[in-house]
Amino acid sequence: MIPLRDDNPARTTPFVTWALIGTCVVVFLWQSLLSDPGAQRAVLALGAIPAVLFGHAELADDLVWVPTWATVITSMFLHGGWMHLLGNMLYLWIFGNNVEDAMGYGRFVFFYLLCGVAAVAAHGFSDPESAVPMIGASGAISGVLGAYLLLFPRARVLVGLPLGFYLHVVKLPAYWVLAFWFVLQLISAALTSAEGGGGVAWLAHVGGFMAGMALIPLFKHRSVPLWPGTRRR
Repeated sequence: MIPLRDDNPARTTPFVTWALIGTCVVVFLWQSLLSDPGAQRAVLALGAIPAVLFGHAELADDLVWVPTWATVITSMFLHGGWMHLLGNMLYLWIFGNNVEDAMGYGRFVFFYLLCGVAAVAAHGFSDPESAVPMIGASGAISGVLGAYLLLFPRARVLVGLPLGFYLHVVKLPAYWVLAFWFVLQLISAALTSAEGGGGVAWLAHVGGFMAGMALIPLFKHRSVPLWPGTRRR
């Protein structure tokens, strides 16, 4: 399912969501201007490498651009290609504004980064000796999706269902869309683990999503209910 938009307007201007999207786009444009060796060096220097984070390996001195702990943050703003970037930004654009609205600007920044940290931890603990850099905003955005599920489960989401060369468009409750997405991440993580590898950090998505669900009661405004009985208009 490809989400296209929701029918859940925010009451405030989502400045933080816009800023996060803008930062990811600018960083990706910077990556695109680098030579292939330079881009690879940037990923090694700024990506989250489990083996380095857990002390099983060290980067060469010329790749230590930031403190090791800071790569957990910098990795959230790097992407591996246009499709990687556009897919992540689409989800953040659709679901981020309402979650930001539910907690305010400052709390949303902290919430987003914490979910990203949880995503890196979930991926890293699954293979602490991995030397493969993890990059992308999807772990933090997964936390946004987990929060949205509890805050606006009955909001309607317009999704596209690819049927061959035809894209069927339908509106579904958010809880259907996000539950399906989460189950897909669990299945993908299980299959990847069984096959012994893969290019997507599925467990980071799972960890970020669960962190978002766990943290949203602490970050939302008191007046905002969880799992409301009627759909917000």
